[in-house]
Amino acid sequence: MTATSGFGAGKSMSPIGWLGVPIFLCAVATIVLATPVRILGFAIPQPVFPLALAFAWALIRPSVLPPFVLLVMGLFLDVFWGGEPGLWPLCFLSTYAAVLAVRRLILGQDFIVMWASYAAATALAFAVGYGVMAMIAGAFPSLIALGWQYFATLILFPFAHRLVGRFEDADVRFR
Repeated sequence: MTATSGFGAGKSMSPIGWLGVPIFLCAVATIVLATPVRILGFAIPQPVFPLALAFAWALIRPSVLPPFVLLVMGLFLDVFWGGEPGLWPLCFLSTYAAVLAVRRLILGQDFIVMWASYAAATALAFAVGYGVMAMIAGAFPSLIALGWQYFATLILFPFAHRLVGRFEDADVRFR
């Protein structure tokens, strides 16, 4: 079996295939979905794409690279969305650390159990972000907006599941 470096081209364990391409796709999707579209007067909630990667990368292949890439992507989101510097990196790294801590319990489970684990990890990230923003602003952010963004981010789970499945098949350590 030959391995290629592209995400869609084959089953690869190269850093470009499991780090570079997904983070590029997350950045592009973030920019594209940030367009000001309103439906019935309401803005479309912006999903937090890198949370799917923080979950998947902790399961796929824990190493020193994913936390660094999550830090960079978090800083990108802070600048892009005009948020507090360090908010999204803290959310991403707390999610990565929590999933890494329970990695052995999640790996090999069926779709529903992994989705519940993803939902819990995403809830942790949003709780950290909510708490930090409440402390910084001195007021509580809107729970309705938080709920919509959480729901929009939960919809991304099939992408995280596909990423995990793709590399479980490619890495002999999972067999």
